[in-house]
Amino acid sequence: MGKKSRVKTQKSGSGASAVVSPKEMMNLISELLQKCSSAAPSAGKEWEEYIQIRGLVEKIRKKQKGMSVVFEGTREDYFPELMSWAQENGASCDGFTIANFGSEGFGLQATRDIKAEELFLWIPRKMLMTVESAQNSVLGSLYSQDRILQAMGNVTLALHLLCERANSASFWLPYIRSLPQEYDTPLYYQQEEVQLLLGTQAVQDVLNQYKNTARQYAYFYKLVQTHPAASKLPLKDSFTFDDYRWSVSSVMTRQNQIPTEDGSRVTLALIPLWDMCNHTNGLITTGYNLEDDRCECVALQDYKENEQIYIFYGTRSNAEFVIHNGFFFQDNSHDRVKIKLGVSKSERLYAMKAEVLARAGIPASCVFALHCNEPPISAQLLAFLRVFCMTEEELKDYLLGDHAINKIFTLGNSEFPVSWENEIKLWTFLETRAALLLKTYKTTSEEDRSMLEKPDLSLHSRVAIQLRLAEKQILEKAWASGRAKRLNFQKKQEEGAPLPRYEESDIALLENTNADAKLPIILRKLEEVEDDTIDFVLLFSVAQSICGCQRE
Repeated sequence: MGKKSRVKTQKSGSGASAVVSPKEMMNLISELLQKCSSAAPSAGKEWEEYIQIRGLVEKIRKKQKGMSVVFEGTREDYFPELMSWAQENGASCDGFTIANFGSEGFGLQATRDIKAEELFLWIPRKMLMTVESAQNSVLGSLYSQDRILQAMGNVTLALHLLCERANSASFWLPYIRSLPQEYDTPLYYQQEEVQLLLGTQAVQDVLNQYKNTARQYAYFYKLVQTHPAASKLPLKDSFTFDDYRWSVSSVMTRQNQIPTEDGSRVTLALIPLWDMCNHTNGLITTGYNLEDDRCECVALQDYKENEQIYIFYGTRSNAEFVIHNGFFFQDNSHDRVKIKLGVSKSERLYAMKAEVLARAGIPASCVFALHCNEPPISAQLLAFLRVFCMTEEELKDYLLGDHAINKIFTLGNSEFPVSWENEIKLWTFLETRAALLLKTYKTTSEEDRSMLEKPDLSLHSRVAIQLRLAEKQILEKAWASGRAKRLNFQKKQEEGAPLPRYEESDIALLENTNADAKLPIILRKLEEVEDDTIDFVLLFSVAQSICGCQRE
C-alpha cells in the first residue's frame, strides 16, 4: 500500500504528454474567480450561470487530469490500519467492527450484544482533526494571516485535510486513507443529474453550493501560489479542483461541533471511526466529556451481535441530507420544504404588520418550512400567516388593544384564531401557494414514481428524483391540509360559531404544553436555514486586500 505519485502532465488522445502551463492555468483560475464573484444572476438565469461556471471548472479539471493525490487499493484495505491506530491512541474498539451494508455503504457492526444507552464508543481529542489542530500544523502560518480561514472553520478543515493527506508522515494518515475516494454530494453529479432538480425548492442551494465551492477553490489556488505564508504548503505543487471537491465533501459529510479544550466555545472537528456510523431516526446520543476530554457515544437502542449500529444525525430535511451528506433518507420524519415569505414593503399596512411580527420575534421576510407531518406549518409560520392576513382593525387590536402584549402569545397557538375570516384567509393562502409551487415542477408525482421504477437509473439520478418527489408529496399534503382547514373555518363562520377568546389565565396552557403549535411564539427560535458558504461572500472583499489577490 502507499500513495501514488503526483504528476504534472496529462496524456492527450495521441498518447503524447503535454505540460500544463502555469500561466494558462492561472488565467483559467482568474476567469473562474471573476465569474464566481460577480453579482448574483437575475431570476431565471441561475441555471445559465451554473452551466458557465461548470464549463470553466471542466476546462480546469481536464488540464489537471492525473495530478491529484490518490491512494492505492480500496478504501476497505485501510480499515484494519484505522482500527489499530484508533486502539493505539485510546479509542474504544472492542464492541464493533467496520462492515459493508450494501446500499447504505460501510458502517459499524456490533461484535457483541450492546444495550440501549450503553457507552460503546469514545474517541480522545488527540485523534480529532480540528480547527485548532489546523492552526498548529503547516497551515498555521497562512491561517493566522487569512481572514477567510479564520472565519470559516469548514474551509480550514478542508485545507487541513488536504495538507495532511499529502504528508506521508501525518499522524492522521490511517484515518485519511479510510475516507471515501469520491462522494455522492451534488458536487459530484453530472450536469444532466443536476438538471433533474430544476424546479425544485432545493435546486438553488445545489447551484449555490457548486458556485461557492468553485469560488473558494479559485481563491485558495491563487492564495497558495502567491502568498508567502503558503510557500511551504504541500499544496504548492499540486492543488486540483478534484482535490478541493474531495476535501470539502469529506468535511461537509462529517464535520461536527465539539467544545474547545477549556470548554469556553465550540469548534469544528472530524471524528475518526465515529463518523463511520450511518443515520436512522431517533435522538442525539453523542456528547463530549470534557473531564476525560473525549467524544462519547451511547447506543441509540439495543443491538444484537452482527447488527448495524446507527446514530441520529439530527432533524435534517432530505434536501439537507442530499446536499450535505449525499444520501436520501426514505423514512425521514423530519422532512420539510423551504418556503420564503415576506410582507411587501409597498403594502399600505406594512409598518403595522412588521411591528406586530417584530413583537413576536419574527422578521417581516423569512424562510419558513412546510413539514411532512401534521400540522404542516410550525407555530412561527402560523403566526406569520395570521399577521400577514390581518385587517387594519385586527392589527390595531394587537398593537393597541386591551392586553395587546399578552395577545402576542396567542399568535402561534392554533386554539386562538384572530377571527374566522383571518383563518379562512391564511389557509386559503397556504392552499393557493402550495398549488402554485406544485405547478413549477416539470413532472408530476406519478411520472416521478414511474421513473424510479427504471432499473438503469444512476444513483445520483435516483436520489434527485426521490428528492423531487418528496418535495411534491409535502406540498400536496400542505395543499390538502390548507383546503381542509379552510373548509372547516368557512363552516364555523357560516354557523356563527363563537370565537375562542384569550384570557390571561390561558397563559398556563400556552407555557406548559409540548405541542409546537401551542407554544408562545416568542419562546421559540425561528427555524434555521443551513448555509455553509455565505460567510465566504461577505468576507471575500476584505480578504482580497489582506492576501493581495485581486479580481481580474
